[in-house]
Amino acid sequence: MNALGLEKKVVLAEPRSFCAGVRRAISIIELALEKYGAPVYVRKEIVHNHYVVRLLERRGAIFVDSEEDVPESAICVFSAHGVSPQVRRNAELRSLDVIDATCPLVAKVHQQAKRFAREKRTLLLVGHEGHEEVEGTYGHAPDRTVIVETVSDAERLDLPPDTPVAYLTQTTLSVDETKDIIDVLDRRFSNLLGPGTDDICYASQNRQDAVKAVVPRSDLVLVVGSRNSSNSIRMVEVAQRLGTPAHLVPDVTEFQEEWLEGVGTIGVSAGASAPEILVDQLLEKLAEFGYEDIEIERVAEENIVFHPPARLTDDPRHA
Repeated sequence: MNALGLEKKVVLAEPRSFCAGVRRAISIIELALEKYGAPVYVRKEIVHNHYVVRLLERRGAIFVDSEEDVPESAICVFSAHGVSPQVRRNAELRSLDVIDATCPLVAKVHQQAKRFAREKRTLLLVGHEGHEEVEGTYGHAPDRTVIVETVSDAERLDLPPDTPVAYLTQTTLSVDETKDIIDVLDRRFSNLLGPGTDDICYASQNRQDAVKAVVPRSDLVLVVGSRNSSNSIRMVEVAQRLGTPAHLVPDVTEFQEEWLEGVGTIGVSAGASAPEILVDQLLEKLAEFGYEDIEIERVAEENIVFHPPARLTDDPRHA
Protein backbone atom coordinates (compact mmCIF):
# COMPACT_ATOMS: atom_id res chain seq x y z
CA MET A 1 0.00 0.00 0.00
CA ASN A 2 1.53 3.34 -1.02
CA ALA A 3 0.84 6.91 0.08
CA LEU A 4 -2.13 7.13 -2.26
CA GLY A 5 -3.70 4.04 -0.69
CA LEU A 6 -3.11 1.91 -3.80
CA GLU A 7 -2.30 -1.75 -3.40
CA LYS A 8 0.14 -2.32 -6.24
CA LYS A 9 0.22 -5.69 -7.95
CA VAL A 10 0.41 -7.43 -11.32
CA VAL A 11 -2.02 -10.03 -12.60
CA LEU A 12 -0.14 -12.13 -15.15
CA ALA A 13 -2.29 -13.79 -17.80
CA GLU A 14 -1.79 -17.39 -18.91
CA PRO A 15 -1.48 -18.56 -21.62
CA ARG A 16 0.70 -15.81 -23.08
CA SER A 17 3.73 -15.46 -25.37
CA PHE A 18 4.82 -18.13 -27.84
CA CYS A 19 2.32 -20.59 -29.28
CA ALA A 20 3.27 -23.96 -30.77
CA GLY A 21 3.37 -22.61 -34.34
CA VAL A 22 5.74 -19.80 -33.40
CA ARG A 23 8.02 -22.14 -31.44
CA ARG A 24 8.17 -24.48 -34.41
CA ALA A 25 8.97 -21.67 -36.87
CA ILE A 26 11.79 -20.26 -34.75
CA SER A 27 13.25 -23.71 -34.10
CA ILE A 28 13.26 -24.40 -37.86
CA ILE A 29 15.58 -21.46 -38.47
CA GLU A 30 17.80 -22.37 -35.52
CA LEU A 31 18.06 -25.99 -36.66
CA ALA A 32 18.71 -24.96 -40.27
CA LEU A 33 21.56 -22.70 -39.14
CA GLU A 34 23.03 -25.53 -37.07
CA LYS A 35 22.77 -28.06 -39.87
CA TYR A 36 23.64 -25.99 -42.94
CA GLY A 37 25.44 -22.97 -41.50
CA ALA A 38 24.87 -19.30 -42.27
CA PRO A 39 23.37 -17.73 -44.17
CA VAL A 40 19.84 -19.09 -44.14
CA TYR A 41 17.41 -16.90 -46.06
CA VAL A 42 13.91 -16.30 -44.68
CA ARG A 43 11.05 -14.95 -46.78
CA LYS A 44 9.37 -12.20 -44.71
CA GLU A 45 9.61 -12.03 -40.92
CA ILE A 46 9.49 -15.58 -39.57
CA VAL A 47 6.98 -14.33 -36.99
CA HIS A 48 5.77 -10.80 -36.34
CA ASN A 49 8.17 -9.81 -33.58
CA HIS A 50 11.12 -7.50 -34.10
CA TYR A 51 13.10 -8.86 -31.12
CA VAL A 52 12.93 -12.41 -32.50
CA VAL A 53 13.91 -11.26 -36.00
CA ARG A 54 16.93 -9.28 -34.75
CA LEU A 55 18.08 -12.21 -32.60
CA LEU A 56 17.93 -14.62 -35.54
CA GLU A 57 19.71 -12.10 -37.78
CA ARG A 58 22.63 -12.06 -35.34
CA ARG A 59 22.79 -15.86 -35.64
CA GLY A 60 23.02 -15.73 -39.43
CA ALA A 61 19.46 -15.53 -40.78
CA ILE A 62 18.85 -13.09 -43.63
CA PHE A 63 15.27 -11.84 -43.95
CA VAL A 64 14.07 -10.80 -47.40
CA ASP A 65 10.80 -9.42 -48.73
CA SER A 66 10.53 -11.82 -51.66
CA GLU A 67 11.77 -15.21 -52.80
CA GLU A 68 13.17 -13.28 -55.77
CA ASP A 69 15.70 -11.75 -53.36
CA VAL A 70 17.17 -15.15 -52.44
CA PRO A 71 20.25 -16.30 -54.40
CA GLU A 72 19.54 -19.24 -56.70
CA SER A 73 19.84 -22.68 -55.05
CA ALA A 74 20.13 -21.15 -51.56
CA ILE A 75 18.17 -22.32 -48.52
CA CYS A 76 14.91 -20.39 -48.16
CA VAL A 77 12.57 -20.69 -45.17
CA PHE A 78 8.92 -19.76 -45.63
CA SER A 79 7.50 -17.90 -42.63
CA ALA A 80 4.88 -19.18 -40.19
CA HIS A 81 2.21 -17.10 -41.98
CA GLY A 82 2.32 -19.29 -45.09
CA VAL A 83 2.70 -18.47 -48.78
CA SER A 84 0.68 -18.70 -51.98
CA PRO A 85 1.23 -21.35 -54.68
CA GLN A 86 2.76 -18.65 -56.87
CA VAL A 87 5.50 -18.07 -54.31
CA ARG A 88 6.23 -21.80 -54.28
CA ARG A 89 6.42 -21.82 -58.09
CA ASN A 90 8.79 -18.86 -58.05
CA ALA A 91 11.00 -20.63 -55.51
CA GLU A 92 11.07 -23.76 -57.67
CA LEU A 93 12.08 -21.74 -60.75
CA ARG A 94 15.01 -20.36 -58.77
CA SER A 95 15.94 -23.87 -57.55
CA LEU A 96 15.65 -22.73 -53.95
CA ASP A 97 16.07 -25.31 -51.20
CA VAL A 98 12.79 -24.58 -49.41
CA ILE A 99 12.13 -25.35 -45.76
CA ASP A 100 8.49 -24.67 -44.92
CA ALA A 101 7.79 -23.13 -41.49
CA THR A 102 4.10 -22.49 -42.22
CA CYS A 103 2.06 -22.99 -39.05
CA PRO A 104 0.15 -26.30 -39.36
CA LEU A 105 -3.08 -24.45 -38.53
CA VAL A 106 -2.48 -22.06 -41.44
CA ALA A 107 -1.64 -24.98 -43.72
CA LYS A 108 -4.98 -26.52 -42.77
CA VAL A 109 -6.76 -23.32 -43.84
CA HIS A 110 -4.94 -23.52 -47.20
CA GLN A 111 -6.21 -27.06 -47.72
CA GLN A 112 -9.76 -25.94 -46.96
CA ALA A 113 -9.46 -23.05 -49.40
CA LYS A 114 -8.46 -25.46 -52.15
CA ARG A 115 -11.32 -27.81 -51.26
CA PHE A 116 -13.93 -25.04 -51.38
CA ALA A 117 -12.51 -23.88 -54.72
CA ARG A 118 -12.80 -27.40 -56.14
CA GLU A 119 -16.44 -27.39 -55.03
CA LYS A 120 -16.93 -24.20 -57.10
CA ARG A 121 -17.82 -22.15 -54.05
CA THR A 122 -17.09 -18.45 -53.67
CA LEU A 123 -14.67 -18.19 -50.77
CA LEU A 124 -15.25 -15.35 -48.31
CA LEU A 125 -11.96 -14.86 -46.47
CA VAL A 126 -12.48 -13.03 -43.18
CA GLY A 127 -9.30 -11.16 -42.34
CA HIS A 128 -7.16 -8.09 -42.86
CA GLU A 129 -6.20 -7.28 -46.43
CA GLY A 130 -2.44 -7.04 -46.78
CA HIS A 131 -1.67 -9.38 -43.88
CA GLU A 132 0.81 -12.04 -45.01
CA GLU A 133 -1.41 -14.91 -43.92
CA VAL A 134 -4.38 -13.52 -45.84
CA GLU A 135 -2.23 -13.03 -48.94
CA GLY A 136 -1.08 -16.66 -48.77
CA THR A 137 -4.60 -18.07 -48.34
CA TYR A 138 -6.00 -15.79 -51.04
CA GLY A 139 -3.38 -17.11 -53.46
CA HIS A 140 -4.77 -20.65 -53.25
CA ALA A 141 -8.02 -19.61 -54.93
CA PRO A 142 -7.59 -16.02 -56.21
CA ASP A 143 -10.36 -16.25 -58.81
CA ARG A 144 -12.92 -17.38 -56.26
CA THR A 145 -11.91 -15.45 -53.11
CA VAL A 146 -13.30 -12.21 -51.68
CA ILE A 147 -11.66 -10.66 -48.61
CA VAL A 148 -14.16 -9.57 -45.95
CA GLU A 149 -12.69 -7.29 -43.30
CA THR A 150 -15.77 -5.87 -41.58
CA VAL A 151 -19.49 -6.37 -40.97
CA SER A 152 -20.08 -3.63 -43.55
CA ASP A 153 -18.08 -5.60 -46.11
CA ALA A 154 -20.26 -8.63 -45.41
CA GLU A 155 -23.44 -6.60 -45.82
CA ARG A 156 -22.24 -5.13 -49.15
CA LEU A 157 -21.32 -8.41 -50.85
CA ASP A 158 -22.92 -8.33 -54.28
CA LEU A 159 -23.91 -12.00 -54.51
CA PRO A 160 -27.31 -13.69 -54.87
CA PRO A 161 -28.54 -15.23 -51.59
CA ASP A 162 -28.45 -18.77 -53.03
CA THR A 163 -24.80 -18.49 -54.18
CA PRO A 164 -22.72 -21.48 -53.02
CA VAL A 165 -20.30 -19.75 -50.63
CA ALA A 166 -17.87 -20.74 -47.91
CA TYR A 167 -15.92 -18.75 -45.36
CA LEU A 168 -12.51 -19.08 -43.75
CA THR A 169 -10.86 -16.80 -41.22
CA GLN A 170 -7.39 -15.44 -40.60
CA THR A 171 -6.02 -17.60 -37.78
CA THR A 172 -4.80 -14.67 -35.68
CA LEU A 173 -8.40 -13.56 -35.23
CA SER A 174 -10.70 -15.21 -32.68
CA VAL A 175 -14.22 -16.56 -32.52
CA ASP A 176 -15.36 -13.36 -30.81
CA GLU A 177 -13.86 -11.10 -33.47
CA THR A 178 -15.37 -12.94 -36.40
CA LYS A 179 -18.77 -13.78 -34.89
CA ASP A 180 -20.61 -10.67 -36.08
CA ILE A 181 -19.29 -11.03 -39.63
CA ILE A 182 -20.16 -14.72 -39.78
CA ASP A 183 -23.65 -13.97 -38.40
CA VAL A 184 -24.21 -11.62 -41.36
CA LEU A 185 -22.97 -14.23 -43.83
CA ASP A 186 -25.21 -16.86 -42.27
CA ARG A 187 -28.21 -14.54 -42.54
CA ARG A 188 -27.50 -13.50 -46.12
CA PHE A 189 -26.58 -16.83 -47.76
CA SER A 190 -28.62 -20.03 -47.72
CA ASN A 191 -25.81 -22.23 -49.02
CA LEU A 192 -22.94 -21.33 -46.68
CA LEU A 193 -20.20 -23.65 -45.44
CA GLY A 194 -17.49 -22.88 -42.92
CA PRO A 195 -14.63 -24.58 -41.08
CA GLY A 196 -15.22 -26.77 -38.05
CA THR A 197 -14.86 -25.28 -34.60
CA ASP A 198 -11.61 -27.20 -34.14
CA ASP A 199 -10.08 -25.11 -36.93
CA ILE A 200 -10.06 -21.91 -34.88
CA CYS A 201 -6.54 -20.98 -33.78
CA TYR A 202 -6.47 -22.07 -30.14
CA ALA A 203 -3.63 -19.65 -29.32
CA SER A 204 -5.40 -16.47 -30.43
CA GLN A 205 -8.59 -17.46 -28.60
CA ASN A 206 -6.80 -18.52 -25.40
CA ARG A 207 -4.77 -15.31 -25.19
CA GLN A 208 -7.84 -13.16 -25.69
CA ASP A 209 -9.77 -15.20 -23.12
CA ALA A 210 -6.91 -14.68 -20.65
CA VAL A 211 -7.06 -10.91 -21.22
CA LYS A 212 -10.80 -10.99 -20.56
CA ALA A 213 -10.12 -12.82 -17.31
CA VAL A 214 -7.64 -10.23 -16.01
CA VAL A 215 -9.64 -7.15 -17.08
CA PRO A 216 -12.15 -7.20 -14.17
CA ARG A 217 -9.24 -7.18 -11.72
CA SER A 218 -7.13 -4.58 -13.53
CA ASP A 219 -6.93 -0.79 -13.71
CA LEU A 220 -4.59 -1.07 -16.69
CA VAL A 221 -3.67 -3.82 -19.15
CA LEU A 222 -0.29 -4.04 -20.89
CA VAL A 223 0.24 -6.42 -23.81
CA VAL A 224 3.76 -7.22 -24.97
CA GLY A 225 3.94 -7.51 -28.75
CA SER A 226 5.17 -5.83 -31.91
CA ARG A 227 3.12 -3.23 -33.76
CA ASN A 228 2.79 -5.51 -36.78
CA SER A 229 1.51 -8.41 -34.66
CA SER A 230 -2.18 -8.83 -35.43
CA ASN A 231 -2.93 -11.08 -32.47
CA SER A 232 -1.18 -8.74 -30.02
CA ILE A 233 -3.13 -5.73 -31.27
CA ARG A 234 -6.38 -7.69 -30.96
CA MET A 235 -5.58 -8.44 -27.31
CA VAL A 236 -5.21 -4.72 -26.58
CA GLU A 237 -8.52 -4.06 -28.31
CA VAL A 238 -10.24 -6.76 -26.23
CA ALA A 239 -9.28 -4.99 -23.01
CA GLN A 240 -10.25 -1.59 -24.37
CA ARG A 241 -13.66 -2.82 -25.52
CA LEU A 242 -14.29 -4.06 -21.99
CA GLY A 243 -13.59 -0.57 -20.65
CA THR A 244 -10.06 -0.93 -19.28
CA PRO A 245 -7.18 1.28 -20.49
CA ALA A 246 -4.71 -0.87 -22.39
CA HIS A 247 -1.46 -0.36 -24.28
CA LEU A 248 0.75 -2.35 -26.61
CA VAL A 249 4.36 -2.58 -25.38
CA PRO A 250 6.74 -3.63 -28.19
CA ASP A 251 9.55 -3.74 -25.62
CA VAL A 252 10.34 -2.20 -22.24
CA THR A 253 11.94 0.90 -23.80
CA GLU A 254 8.48 1.96 -24.97
CA PHE A 255 6.87 1.65 -21.56
CA GLN A 256 5.58 5.01 -20.33
CA GLU A 257 5.58 5.85 -16.63
CA GLU A 258 2.55 8.14 -16.96
CA TRP A 259 0.39 5.09 -17.70
CA LEU A 260 0.71 4.17 -14.01
CA GLU A 261 -0.94 7.28 -12.59
CA GLY A 262 -3.69 6.18 -10.20
CA VAL A 263 -3.20 2.50 -11.14
CA GLY A 264 -3.28 -0.21 -8.49
CA THR A 265 -3.51 -3.49 -10.41
CA ILE A 266 -1.91 -4.07 -13.81
CA GLY A 267 -2.88 -6.95 -16.08
CA VAL A 268 0.03 -8.19 -18.18
CA SER A 269 0.03 -10.54 -21.16
CA ALA A 270 1.87 -11.08 -24.45
CA GLY A 271 0.94 -11.96 -28.00
CA ALA A 272 1.66 -15.38 -29.48
CA SER A 273 4.76 -14.11 -31.29
CA ALA A 274 6.30 -12.26 -28.31
CA PRO A 275 9.07 -14.04 -26.36
CA GLU A 276 8.79 -14.44 -22.60
CA ILE A 277 12.04 -12.51 -22.06
CA LEU A 278 10.24 -9.31 -23.09
CA VAL A 279 7.55 -10.03 -20.50
CA ASP A 280 10.24 -10.55 -17.85
CA GLN A 281 11.82 -7.21 -18.72
CA LEU A 282 8.47 -5.45 -18.41
CA LEU A 283 7.83 -7.09 -15.03
CA GLU A 284 11.26 -5.92 -13.83
CA LYS A 285 10.42 -2.37 -14.91
CA LEU A 286 7.05 -2.48 -13.14
CA ALA A 287 8.78 -3.75 -9.98
CA GLU A 288 10.87 -0.58 -9.98
CA PHE A 289 7.62 1.33 -9.51
CA GLY A 290 6.43 -0.90 -6.68
CA TYR A 291 4.49 -3.52 -8.65
CA GLU A 292 6.36 -6.49 -7.19
CA ASP A 293 3.43 -8.68 -6.14
CA ILE A 294 2.51 -11.00 -9.04
CA GLU A 295 -0.57 -13.20 -9.28
CA ILE A 296 -1.30 -15.68 -12.08
CA GLU A 297 -4.64 -15.79 -13.93
CA ARG A 298 -4.74 -19.05 -15.91
CA VAL A 299 -7.62 -19.80 -18.29
CA ALA A 300 -6.21 -22.78 -20.22
CA GLU A 301 -3.35 -25.23 -20.48
CA GLU A 302 -1.52 -25.47 -23.79
CA ASN A 303 0.21 -28.78 -24.43
CA ILE A 304 0.26 -28.77 -28.24
CA VAL A 305 3.62 -29.34 -29.91
CA PHE A 306 4.30 -28.92 -33.65
CA HIS A 307 7.49 -30.71 -34.68
CA PRO A 308 9.99 -29.35 -37.22
CA PRO A 309 10.55 -31.16 -40.54
CA ALA A 310 12.36 -34.49 -40.34
CA ARG A 311 15.20 -33.22 -42.56
CA LEU A 312 16.27 -30.92 -39.71
CA THR A 313 16.03 -33.47 -36.91
CA ASP A 314 16.83 -36.76 -38.67
CA ASP A 315 13.83 -38.12 -36.80
CA PRO A 316 11.24 -39.81 -39.07
CA ARG A 317 8.56 -39.34 -36.38
CA HIS A 318 8.59 -35.63 -37.19
CA ALA A 319 7.99 -36.05 -40.90
